[in-house]
Amino acid sequence: MMGPSAQISKIMLGLSALVIVFFIFMDFNLHLRMHNYPIDRGTGDNFNFSYNDVSWLGYNISPLGDVTVKAVLLDHTNYYLFAPLVTILDNLLNISEFPYITPNAISFFHVFVAIASGKCIASDSLSYRRIGVVLFEVRTFLDDLDGHVARARKHIKGERSEVGTSGYYIDGVCDGLGCVALLIGAFFYLKNNPPRGGYVQLPTVVDNKDSNVIMYKGKITSQKSAIVIACFTLQLLLSSLSWNRYIALYQDMLESNDVSKEEMARQLIVFKSPMFFIVAFFWRLVNVHNMIHLFLIAIFCDKMWEFLKFIQYIGYGILFSVICVTEKHAMDSRNFIFSQKYIDSTGNINTQ
Repeated sequence: MMGPSAQISKIMLGLSALVIVFFIFMDFNLHLRMHNYPIDRGTGDNFNFSYNDVSWLGYNISPLGDVTVKAVLLDHTNYYLFAPLVTILDNLLNISEFPYITPNAISFFHVFVAIASGKCIASDSLSYRRIGVVLFEVRTFLDDLDGHVARARKHIKGERSEVGTSGYYIDGVCDGLGCVALLIGAFFYLKNNPPRGGYVQLPTVVDNKDSNVIMYKGKITSQKSAIVIACFTLQLLLSSLSWNRYIALYQDMLESNDVSKEEMARQLIVFKSPMFFIVAFFWRLVNVHNMIHLFLIAIFCDKMWEFLKFIQYIGYGILFSVICVTEKHAMDSRNFIFSQKYIDSTGNINTQ
């Protein structure tokens, strides 16, 4: 018998399919934007035309307005949904103009939202767990907001990571605490609500009164739940460390203005190359934010255990494959940009 819970899950999956179609459409437009319109390098160059001339959405709202390394490495949800919504909210309420609403204050606040989310996700009630999912997405929205406010106050255009600043580390710590709260909530839910496939058979007990054989089954051990959660936690940590490393690496390699004109031309070639777009697409799928989004969808559809078991080992294979491809591409790109080769007037690489 199909109940409201199953209907809600089907609606959720239907909406997810529509969102995926929207993401594919936006990826196609991102590819066109990167190839057909100039990339603002912050050098003060005057372009004869820009993406702003053809964008139907406000340039500061459109996710395709200021395309940066970090932007194309962001997960689809943050880049195409949350980032524009944060900008619209700031335009309406002028949050970045309030001196007492600092980026760090927003970061600290969303930790408490994550704790409330984790508490709900630990609940036996699917309705409460779904509320927990919504709360954690609110936390993610606030995480986008703190970055937007920080960039707005420093007049920084587009998505960029200010590696090494206090705000960078505070934001990272608060994000980590939020993920820990979510995972603790998931552990306690699994501990108190073991999945059907996770039982261990205890010794057979025979009822001598009517000679019936009774099979008793014990609940899944807390240790098994902890192992599955730990595997996913390590994947999130590996994804986060690698993703942030490549953002910093590619920002330094492709967005540095302290280079010659020839090297800057090569930077743009790499940035607009199909291989960089493919590498960036991989990281949009496997970065820590998208992995959390997928986990939240599984929780909402009451498939937490199934998701964790599926990704327990295959997740490492996917992550290591993407890391290897990225390392090779980054090394080849650096050699190409900063080699002794130069580019002639036709855009061809001259090795003579």
